[in-house]
Amino acid sequence: MEYPKSAYIHIPFCNSKCYYCAFVSTVNQKLQTGYLISLLKDIDTNYKKNLLSTLYFGGGTPSQIPANYVEKIINKFAFEENPEITFELNPENVTEDYLLCLKKFGINRISIGIQTFNDGILKIIGRRHDSKQALSALTIAKDIGFDNISADLIYGLPNQTISDFKDDLQCLKSLNIPHISLYGLKIEENSIFGKKRPNNLPDDDTQADMYLMATKFLNNYNNYEISNFALSSQYKSRHNLNYWKNSEYYGFGCAAHGYENGIRYANIFDIHKYIENPLLKDFGHTETKEEKLQEEIFLGFRITDGINVENINQKYEINFEKKYEKVLSKYLNTGYIIKTNNGYKLTDNGLLISTVILADFI
Repeated sequence: MEYPKSAYIHIPFCNSKCYYCAFVSTVNQKLQTGYLISLLKDIDTNYKKNLLSTLYFGGGTPSQIPANYVEKIINKFAFEENPEITFELNPENVTEDYLLCLKKFGINRISIGIQTFNDGILKIIGRRHDSKQALSALTIAKDIGFDNISADLIYGLPNQTISDFKDDLQCLKSLNIPHISLYGLKIEENSIFGKKRPNNLPDDDTQADMYLMATKFLNNYNNYEISNFALSSQYKSRHNLNYWKNSEYYGFGCAAHGYENGIRYANIFDIHKYIENPLLKDFGHTETKEEKLQEEIFLGFRITDGINVENINQKYEINFEKKYEKVLSKYLNTGYIIKTNNGYKLTDNGLLISTVILADFI
């Protein structure tokens, strides 16, 4: 049996809850030690000691935990040569000492949650940092030798104009940040914004215009996935590409999702219950062949290179073009999908309505 070569670690601690966030997190820092003990037990029990090619610390805010906790977690894993080890940080947690520790532990890719450089909007969305701290975080990371840096931005924020968003992009572009992730704001029910919707949200058309502007403005970047842009292929997120290629991965920590031996699962969402018993699952589902095919299509179209028809035909023993003849014809004729040398991909306008298009394949 071949074991997953990627692993995700969920660190659920934050200083405060951002108003748009619906991820599982807590501001109770007193739980950190108990959580670490349970997380290490989770890894000891479920990790098969195989070599990993990627490891990803997400959250929450991973940079909330002490550096020695990070070291204990990383030491549980064995790696292939030249692995990608990613660690998410918020600007207010970035210090030279902390980053030097991460570097020493083998972390070679950091992802910083900027969201916007607009101080007024940062306050509206409940972020704890300001633009000065955001710039400082990026500068410190570059100065101490982190080459592979990713920055997150959100568009469609309250009071945000297309010009505001362009200013954010310009800031990252001028700093030559090698990887940029752009996420359109979605109001989740169990977020603070979900309970009290903010005023002055850009409408759907404006949000779409923001995205299209970004794809043109970041013309020196490779828009290799709907939301992700890399200066060159070496900066593409290998961990996330593993997801988008429908490959398997471990999930460790409360609420972490995993995909092993054809089974998709999520660990228990409740942090206290996870600390009591880190082996509890919230759900587990063995995918049918048809479900795997649907995932392959759904994830494959997220990558801007699109899907490889020959690979899908061999893997699932189907004739893709015959099976999906009507859907393909519909979106080829409307210009939302185009044919490539290997298969099909979404056009820029197709990416904007990808959810609608992909629903037709399912």
